[in-house]
Amino acid sequence: MSITTKTRMLDFYRRRATGAFRGTKLLLLTTLLSSLGFSLIGYDNGLMGGFIDGIQFGRVFNHPRADIKSTIVAIYEVGGFIGAIFISFAGETFGRRQSIALGAIIMMIGAVIQASAYELAQMFVGRIVSGIGIGVINSTVPILQAEVSPKATRGLFVGMYCTTLNFGIVTAYWLDYGLSFYDSEFAWRFPTAFQLVFLLIILILTSIVPESPRWLAAHDMEDDARRVIGNLTDKDDTDPSVTDQFNDIKETIIMEKGEESGSWKDFYRKDGLQSRRRLWTACGIQMFQQLGGINALIYYAKTLFEQSIGFDSKKAGMMSGLLQTWLFVASFIPWYLIDRIGRKPLILGGIMVQCAVMIVQTALIYQVENKTSIQHTAAIGAAAMLFIFEGAFTIGMQSTVWVYPTEVLPLGLRSKGSAISTAANWICNFLIVEITPPAIQNIGWRTYIIFAIFNASFVPIVFFYFKETRGLSLEEVDLLFASEEALQRHDMAVQQVTAEKTTEHFLELKLPETTV
Repeated sequence: MSITTKTRMLDFYRRRATGAFRGTKLLLLTTLLSSLGFSLIGYDNGLMGGFIDGIQFGRVFNHPRADIKSTIVAIYEVGGFIGAIFISFAGETFGRRQSIALGAIIMMIGAVIQASAYELAQMFVGRIVSGIGIGVINSTVPILQAEVSPKATRGLFVGMYCTTLNFGIVTAYWLDYGLSFYDSEFAWRFPTAFQLVFLLIILILTSIVPESPRWLAAHDMEDDARRVIGNLTDKDDTDPSVTDQFNDIKETIIMEKGEESGSWKDFYRKDGLQSRRRLWTACGIQMFQQLGGINALIYYAKTLFEQSIGFDSKKAGMMSGLLQTWLFVASFIPWYLIDRIGRKPLILGGIMVQCAVMIVQTALIYQVENKTSIQHTAAIGAAAMLFIFEGAFTIGMQSTVWVYPTEVLPLGLRSKGSAISTAANWICNFLIVEITPPAIQNIGWRTYIIFAIFNASFVPIVFFYFKETRGLSLEEVDLLFASEEALQRHDMAVQQVTAEKTTEHFLELKLPETTV
């Protein structure tokens, strides 16, 4: 990027660093932006599963085979992977807010391509383009939310947009179900185009919410960072609490520069901030989310109710809607838990319940498929297990999986690391979405054994490897991972910032004039 272009971008951020909204209102607007970004993830999760098996969709695309359908669904995840990788390189330059706006524009293009498709090739292109946009958005909104939220309630605010993710799922499922009674292309074109409403609101909000003060400070816009902190806390820029928060950020920036943190080599080198461990922790929790099996249930709930449990098409559609409604309702529970009992207990508890459910589900689906004497009872039990699994997921894993990576990543690596961990999420999502239909068709009840093994293997990793971040500021998390040498550099950074502050105060003093 040329110096002139970068200067213009910095001027733009300076002009937008302040606004009419302050305090709680400004924080809630930022949360709304993040929430809408995640509602789009949920909306697509529920969207295709609701109509891809319908006759209205099949007529337009000549009734594609099951493997083609799974690829139509899964290709979106490939786009998400590409978008996340792209923003891992460009995100630190664009900033948090501009990255979100870019992702929204890309998604709007993809939605139009999909909604107007008459050929499979056009549908594939639209799915990939939309996926690129959502990959950019959901790599960035957790960072923005984490970097503007108060440390005591950061988990609550992230939990809010996990609820809106589930709201997106349930909205898509019921919209698909309601329109499935119309024998027209409108039954799938309208739900596909409806996401444009979310995207338009996101674009408007990106012109209102502030840029992250941590991004501003890291890019030498310290006055703007102070103003944003003041706006977020509804205090004057010179208020002592604003100065203290800004100094904490500046001390971390100085310490990370001393560690040379923030480059791609941190993926494999060992430093005093444990950057490598923190990067792989962020990637690991995102992979665990998908490999545990949640999107096999969300994308293919209707398929599972039909093929595994044996319900008819209409009943399967209704049960799928009820299942995702329960996911939405249950996602309110961690609002009151995540900042009280912490991230690690929720993750561990959720994974262990998910593992137990998959073991029980294996036995129940075996009874259904082999038409034993308890087939009917087993089918009811298998349906109940899906509800238990999704409840355990949203209370445990889902409530933490988007806040934890942004908390554990160092500031210099937060943009790159969040994007890479999101890319890991998308590629594992693609794997699960692609293999689930043929797995159910070919190996039946044994599919659930795979998910049980995955969940069981995650428990010791989380227990021994993950650190608790509840109640810590993002700067304090750095100290949680820092070595003795890094802590010494932090102390030196504190002294440097204190000295600079003292010097500024001294220069502001007006000495009395002397006369000869």
